Amino acid sequence: MNNGTSALSGQQSRPRTRARLTVLTISLAIAGTLAGNLPAAQAAPGRPPATHHGGGLQCRGEGVDTSAKIRYRTETLIKAPLSTIWKLQTDVERWPSWQKPVTSMKRLDPGPLRRHSRFRWTTPVPATPVSSPTTLVITSTVRQLQHHTCIRWTGPAIGEGLRIDRGVHVWTFTKVKGGVLVRTEETHAGDQIETDVRLATHFLGQGLEAWLRDLKTIAEARNQR
Repeated sequence: MNNGTSALSGQQSRPRTRARLTVLTISLAIAGTLAGNLPAAQAAPGRPPATHHGGGLQCRGEGVDTSAKIRYRTETLIKAPLSTIWKLQTDVERWPSWQKPVTSMKRLDPGPLRRHSRFRWTTPVPATPVSSPTTLVITSTVRQLQHHTCIRWTGPAIGEGLRIDRGVHVWTFTKVKGGVLVRTEETHAGDQIETDVRLATHFLGQGLEAWLRDLKTIAEARNQR
């Protein structure tokens, strides 16, 4: 892993080592990669590698935090009805049934998901050489939502000794020939997570690519029924 923990040398100080490992742990958790078992993010055939440059995705005129140092964007084509994909993504209480990294989910208000809806979900953080295993708690608030078109939520992610002050996540859904083009972009901000921007971005990217793969897999499987 380039510029990761394997690059640490004995000449570096223990605080520097601890900082890098802490960032790795946070990135693994929030990205949902859990022990680093997922392959490195790769572009799907026929599209360029994901990028975090440019204007960014938007929902009802609002996008990610353009000042955030950690930013990743990607997309995939899903061969399933838009209604199926939208229901899977917005029925957040059922995320644990098709996303293994999501170990619990709770809506904090009743009714259909809409603007100002809040939900709290968890993902485990594995042990590292300098920290004990813990659980990251993510509290998300829907800021913008347009039915069958887009959704944007924000919120912190907090665990014992781990913290992302502000995450912003945008999803867009566009009917195209052959299916639905699903795009997603996310930013993270906070002093702790920004200790190693390149590494944190790498693992954020792995998590978003995995999320899209899971969404594509279950949506297309349901479309075959």
